[in-house]
Amino acid sequence: MNLTQFTQALDKKKIEYSANEPMSRHTTFGVGGEADVFVSVNNTADLIFVLENAKECALPTFILGKGSNLLVSDKGIAGVVVYTGKMNNISVFGETVTAECGVKLSTLCNTLLENSLSGLEFGYGIPGTVGGAVFMNAGAYIGEIKDVLVSCEYIDENLELKKINLADMALSYRNSIFQKKNFIVTSATMKFKLGDADEIKAKMDDFISRRKQKQPLEYKSAGSTFKRPEGNFAGALIEKCGLKGKRVGGAEVSEKHAGFIVNKGNATCGDILALIELVKQEVYEKTGYTLEPEVRFVGRR
Repeated sequence: MNLTQFTQALDKKKIEYSANEPMSRHTTFGVGGEADVFVSVNNTADLIFVLENAKECALPTFILGKGSNLLVSDKGIAGVVVYTGKMNNISVFGETVTAECGVKLSTLCNTLLENSLSGLEFGYGIPGTVGGAVFMNAGAYIGEIKDVLVSCEYIDENLELKKINLADMALSYRNSIFQKKNFIVTSATMKFKLGDADEIKAKMDDFISRRKQKQPLEYKSAGSTFKRPEGNFAGALIEKCGLKGKRVGGAEVSEKHAGFIVNKGNATCGDILALIELVKQEVYEKTGYTLEPEVRFVGRR
């Protein structure tokens, strides 16, 4: 790895970066060691420039949005973390909206409300970005992001900017072609329906109210820790096994909603991983269900 050559290229291009950046500052779990280099990009051109130079310097790269579905190793992340949160432009053309990958879903929902556009109310309160939502086919309650998607622009394995239509995205429960091929979503174009602003706001308020009532939003977490097993619900299975309140170090199975593992204030990645494995083992032994984490582990082993 040639970090010096890489950072010199960033200096020439005047791209913002920091060395040895604690990832605990950039994930909703609030855990994680240092990234060798943490780069913040403003647009697609700079993103491609960073990726090209990282490749030339033999540096691994990881694309970061809001860090809401991640568990970062206590040993940090080798190479380059590229933060896309400043790629946050939204364009509205009638009922069609294009949003860059770094746009927060809550921001997008508010923009839709301002334009009386309906279809993404379920996304209000999902703690992620447009890029992450497409990558994971994020969803909640009655909907998934695939319900409103039309097309995306993305960077392929050759670092070329391409466009893909919905039919070719292979979107399924918490999965997509972007995961399978490690493509990088740069923007998404979505289609909505013109609605009544008061009704849209009422739906958004209802969804956020449900979240506050049922989910442990007062603690740091990565949202739902496990994927929904076929024919059941992870939270119900974990609760059935008597695991609410179970702790490993600073990590706890939420007493409010068993589908969440929360950081009680001083958790490490190791604590959370150990608790995930404990929950998986207990649930399998007592119910026969194999739980699969929805949270993605990244970084040094």
